[in-house]
Amino acid sequence: MPLSRRALLSTLPAATLSAMALPLRARAAGRPAAAGGTTASGAAAGEAHTRLIANTVAFFAGTPDSNARPEVRAKLASIAATARSRLAAMDGAGPGELFRGVALGTSDPNLATSFQYLYEIALATRAPDGGTPSGLHGDTDVQRRVIDGLIWLHERYYGDQSKGYYGNWFTWEIGISSHVSKILALLADALAGYRPGLAATYVASMDGYLRNGEDGDVDLDSRFHTGANLADITTNRILQGAVLGDDARIAKALADQLTVLATIDPYDLRHGVTDGFYADGSFIQHASVAYTGSYGRGLLTRVVQTVTMLDGTGYTTDDRLVRVVQGWVTDSFAPLIFEGWLMEIVKGRGVSRTTTGYADAAEVVEAVVGLAAHATGADATALKGYVAHLRQTSAAPLDPSVFVSPVSVAAYADILADPSIPARDLGPAERHLAFNAMDRTVHRRPGYAFALARSSSRVSRYEYMSGENLMPWFQGDGAHHLYLSGQDQRQAFGVDYLTAVPPHRLAGVTAPVETRHTVPELYGTLWYDNPERGFTSSSQAQNTYVYFPRGTHPFSGGASLGAYGVAGLVQSDDVGYAAKRAGDLPDDFVAYRDADATKSWFLFDDEIVVLAAGVGDGAGRAVTTTVDTRIAAPSDTLTLTGRLRDGARWSGTGTAPLAWLRYGNATRAASVGYVFLDGPRPTVTLDTVTRSRRAVRLANPDTPVTKQLFAVTVERPAGAPHTSMAYALVPNATERHLDGYAGRPLAVLANTTRLQAVAHRDLRITALNAFTPGTHRAGRLSVRGPGSVILRETPDGAMAIAVSDPTTEREAVTVVVRGRWTRAVAADDGVRVSRVPGGTRIAVTTRHAYGRSFTATLR
Repeated sequence: MPLSRRALLSTLPAATLSAMALPLRARAAGRPAAAGGTTASGAAAGEAHTRLIANTVAFFAGTPDSNARPEVRAKLASIAATARSRLAAMDGAGPGELFRGVALGTSDPNLATSFQYLYEIALATRAPDGGTPSGLHGDTDVQRRVIDGLIWLHERYYGDQSKGYYGNWFTWEIGISSHVSKILALLADALAGYRPGLAATYVASMDGYLRNGEDGDVDLDSRFHTGANLADITTNRILQGAVLGDDARIAKALADQLTVLATIDPYDLRHGVTDGFYADGSFIQHASVAYTGSYGRGLLTRVVQTVTMLDGTGYTTDDRLVRVVQGWVTDSFAPLIFEGWLMEIVKGRGVSRTTTGYADAAEVVEAVVGLAAHATGADATALKGYVAHLRQTSAAPLDPSVFVSPVSVAAYADILADPSIPARDLGPAERHLAFNAMDRTVHRRPGYAFALARSSSRVSRYEYMSGENLMPWFQGDGAHHLYLSGQDQRQAFGVDYLTAVPPHRLAGVTAPVETRHTVPELYGTLWYDNPERGFTSSSQAQNTYVYFPRGTHPFSGGASLGAYGVAGLVQSDDVGYAAKRAGDLPDDFVAYRDADATKSWFLFDDEIVVLAAGVGDGAGRAVTTTVDTRIAAPSDTLTLTGRLRDGARWSGTGTAPLAWLRYGNATRAASVGYVFLDGPRPTVTLDTVTRSRRAVRLANPDTPVTKQLFAVTVERPAGAPHTSMAYALVPNATERHLDGYAGRPLAVLANTTRLQAVAHRDLRITALNAFTPGTHRAGRLSVRGPGSVILRETPDGAMAIAVSDPTTEREAVTVVVRGRWTRAVAADDGVRVSRVPGGTRIAVTTRHAYGRSFTATLR
């Protein structure tokens, strides 16, 4: 059995993380370690540095054995074709250019691109040809052209520190350095014979541009040197150390990188850092953004690359490191990948990019392939089985030529060809995952996956930055993605969903009906520019109020009981609106007020029940609550059928007193049902829309997207009083199935802004969210709120209960189960069960639990 990440990290205190960076050869020889982590020198160090560079070249360029494989030919052809294209662009360069069309002097992206092109040329000269010679491998003339290009860029656009560091800090501290460091490794021999001092010159410049660090090195107290960014910087510095023969640099960089292995404890932060993986599998970057699918993906990739680079060098990659990263794959990534599609709810601004979903998952697959090569026994089998599972279940065949490493391509082919490896997911098909540390919920069944994005005073409502994700305002307000099994998710979600669906009509959202403007429209730049008030690019104020503002209410979270769960959210204004209203922000700063809603989601087997109370707007605006929104190709055949509350059949669009509605896509063999348990009449619409992908991201191509847009909403006109509603989403529903809900297997026990509760009679489950202080009662349960509770009874009289504090602020949550007294036969630490008049009292200590669930089994 793989060791759990929590158990593993309990063996890795901060001192141990540093010790893991010591070279094995130094410890074996009994030599004391220097402060940076090593004292190894001489022949042993030189051999280690040579091996590190060789490993790096092999990873990026491949080996003679890997590149001779037929499966790798497409990757090699891509490397060669890219290099020839870059050489042609170099030949056609005009004044102020190293490559044709990439003007230099004022554009930091263009400068980074120039270094990237040099790397791509250098890579082709180091890639063994295999069976299809490219003519570039080993070409010293081409290598010298790359080196001359480095010299030219350094002399004119990079070396003068007084002229550099314009634009985005990332370009100077990470982007350029990533390309240059790999070039120095790829061309180490060529540099030694042609320009021996250039590597040291570039490393000195890269140190100089590390301006968010300390004395040209990483600063673990810097908000810029965290998580995936820290992994990028330290990977670069490991390579730089190998090229320069600087053992201390390698050891210090590795020790810094290993700090990302530590699970984030929000009650005992190291260096004040909230970025990283949490005990419940959540991943945060940018202090408060749910980011497993972008920055987390990058961190996974970099750490696996580090393991590969250090293999056999004598720098320990202790097997505990591999086990920690395997825990990330199992607990953090696998739950978020459904049939080869990486879910949108954890991508921040990256959700607006055109290459998402299957392409994102491919990067994870390559990391898992690489990790499996360093795992052993059952761990290696599980990782390889997961790779086979993703290949088997994905609707879009993975193209391994998109992998970074030719060696990964060959290893991936070996896994798929091995009949002894069982294709198997890393978790059960039926599971419920409360990623409460990042305000996300994932509920999975064999036929569907439901992904919910929440927000709070701890977690950002959305992320906008750099002209990406231009209309993000409601993405953390309970927006959901309902993925149906067997579908090509590119047709249902991805950038085209974000493009076609108006932002206030995202599935699951309650939003005001009003015109909003993007940041570039408001200010004429990619950010709000007011240096006198602290608003510059990437400043704390910019981050807090513009790029990724948090909400202002603490209630967001829920309880998990086995494969079932309940989640809740009190929708709130973001901190920008609150600060503007308090007079703390400049007059020309624009902030938008949110609508009002208190919501709960009850996640069962066949349905997701949603309750909403206090739905309306304190400012008197019209408000839309979107039950669901789905897109389809213009040629798809859609059917909308239903039954009215009086039993009559219904079809088409419009506003009607529906008991249920069924959306069917005959072309895709997909369907979703909607059961309306209570509330105002829903409105059903079906339109055809055409919008440009550039509407959601400035760098997207101006490609028009035409989609059929289905929506079922509850509309509240301006000035209408606040209301409540209850409905259920039923994935893969038939009309007969939907008619069955007339038998009332679902019962709404309470639906107010104080308490929301549902009973599922068939499953014998009662669940609730208590949003306010005081005692709340629903069915057999009473709870002193705030808190979330889910109870399941069995026919023999046993029951299981789960309790959590979604505010993360309470010392304890107390629940009473009325009826015959029961005793605890199993209970988590922190759970106390006692008898009270008329029932059983469960007292749960929730202090410092950060929203996790506590469970007990009673009989």
